[in-house]
Amino acid sequence: MTASDFKLQAGPATREGFGKALAELGREDARIVVCDADLSKSTHTHHFAKEFPDRFFSCGIAEANMVAVGAGLAASGKIAFVSSFSCFVLNKGFEQLRVTVAYPGVKNLKVVGTHSGISIGEDGPSQMSIEDIALACSLPGFVVIDPADDVSMRSLLRQAAYVDAPVFVRAGRSKAPAIYPAGASLEIGKSVELVPGTDVTIVAHGLLVAEAIRAAAVFENEGVSVRVVDMHTIKPLDRDAIARAARETGAIVVAEEHLVDGGLGVRVAQAAAETHPCIMEFLGIRDTYAESGSPEAVMDKYDMVARGVIAAVRKALARKNG
Repeated sequence: MTASDFKLQAGPATREGFGKALAELGREDARIVVCDADLSKSTHTHHFAKEFPDRFFSCGIAEANMVAVGAGLAASGKIAFVSSFSCFVLNKGFEQLRVTVAYPGVKNLKVVGTHSGISIGEDGPSQMSIEDIALACSLPGFVVIDPADDVSMRSLLRQAAYVDAPVFVRAGRSKAPAIYPAGASLEIGKSVELVPGTDVTIVAHGLLVAEAIRAAAVFENEGVSVRVVDMHTIKPLDRDAIARAARETGAIVVAEEHLVDGGLGVRVAQAAAETHPCIMEFLGIRDTYAESGSPEAVMDKYDMVARGVIAAVRKALARKNG
């Protein structure tokens, strides 16, 4: 499939896919319980709460306590989902994630952070989570996932519920371009090569996957072959896909709506260094907090659009061919 074959029409936000998939899981498995921090309409856990009020626990504006409550439920045999905005559940709840989940190895605790990245727009930097992936990846034993669209969210969330590990799932507020066909099945820990290519590889996650496809379509018209990889699972990383991309294309660009420091790019670079070193460029938030504005304006200002991906690819190609 070529990059130009993708229509990339606006679909539901991944937080919407999360909420609906969670309700579906609740119908199928009575062990599923949910904790929220007084944000159920925003996180979309209200779908679950409406159907299963006896399995839904509103913990108030107290994410740290919510994580500990969820860990207790998980330790008692439940499959516990705790959800809030990413910046709150990871930053406020980090100590509890470390002490009550990661350290004792509570595997049935599943953390879903919504409103991730800078694409929340007008809510501003106090609620923009740009360090959540770095924090989640630093927790031993955790699986870390960032689905690119509604379909991939639904597929990966179902697996997250039953994977033998605590999980952090990243979700967004903005509408996400539809990438995968309805019913597509993705696998935790196994990336998806969406567009084949031989000259350079773009590795992305979340909203940047669609921007990577748009960038690849531009290069396609220029006769440049760009591979696009959806690295939806940041931990455990698909090291084989990275080694293959490095070996076969000789250059990798990592694009993510996250701080460059501590994000997917760092993990990809480490894997490439250990398997097949190659030319690399990194597109992300660079040592700053973003500003408040419309989601489109904020994403544009910080180059989280196809234009930014294209520029990074051109740099990588110049270095490779220079």
